[in-house]
Amino acid sequence: MCYQCVSSSRRSFTRFLAAGAGLTVLAACTPEAPKAAPSSSAAPSPSPSPTAATASAGPTADAATVGQPPEAPSPTPSPSAALARQFSLDDPASPWVVVNKHRPLKPADYVPADLVRPAVAVSAAGEAALLNSTTAAAAEAMFAAAARDGVAVVLASGYRSYSTQVTTYNGYVAARGQADADTASARPGHSEHQTGWAFDIGDGGGACSFQPCFAEQPAATWAKENGHRFGFVVRYPWMLHPITGYYYEPWHLRYVGVEAATDMLNRGIGTLEEYFGLEAAPAYL
Repeated sequence: MCYQCVSSSRRSFTRFLAAGAGLTVLAACTPEAPKAAPSSSAAPSPSPSPTAATASAGPTADAATVGQPPEAPSPTPSPSAALARQFSLDDPASPWVVVNKHRPLKPADYVPADLVRPAVAVSAAGEAALLNSTTAAAAEAMFAAAARDGVAVVLASGYRSYSTQVTTYNGYVAARGQADADTASARPGHSEHQTGWAFDIGDGGGACSFQPCFAEQPAATWAKENGHRFGFVVRYPWMLHPITGYYYEPWHLRYVGVEAATDMLNRGIGTLEEYFGLEAAPAYL
């Protein structure tokens, strides 16, 4: 939720989907405003030293348990309730925080306290090259494992501040109107990228970057098959946009921890909304 994802190929593909499904096109990754929009005035965050953790099994999320306690169990327990360890769904410092069109960040201008630049191949610059420390360490382990398998993966877009999202979204509104802007850009405070728990990947060569055909590239297929080993899920799966609010984005990975990511895979659950027992969020309230 990627600096070049509003390409003409993506617009053509999503309009094709909308025509077939009778749904408005939705896109989560919108780091760049239309040409008519004013340029961003947000200053990039300083780039701290790279993280040192590169463990092959992916880090745990112990450091992310600060903040609010887990929500009280619902009358019908969600699939995630089976896990021994529980985390908040609301605290943005939690690896289980759910951000969607019904669930804005609180506070809206949240900034992770532990942003770092991971020691991985990066095609992004400035703040977009940053992740929170837990996600960064997991990304380092995952990218290294992919490289051992002969697959090149690069960090294409990481953290995005509230101010950057304000500029981006307002640019779309000015160029297209709010109704159309909501199909192409997350509203400020509603972007997973702002949490530091999510990032977009590329293959290093730019093939099919932020386009539907990226799903067939080695980086995407490897990440989909192996990401859970390091705590990652593909946040916006194929044909589950009525639940997530966004069409398939094979490049957008989200850290939830190894235990939850593996449990989701084993249970065949594709979305965080379903896994945590939350309502679908196809549109803003």
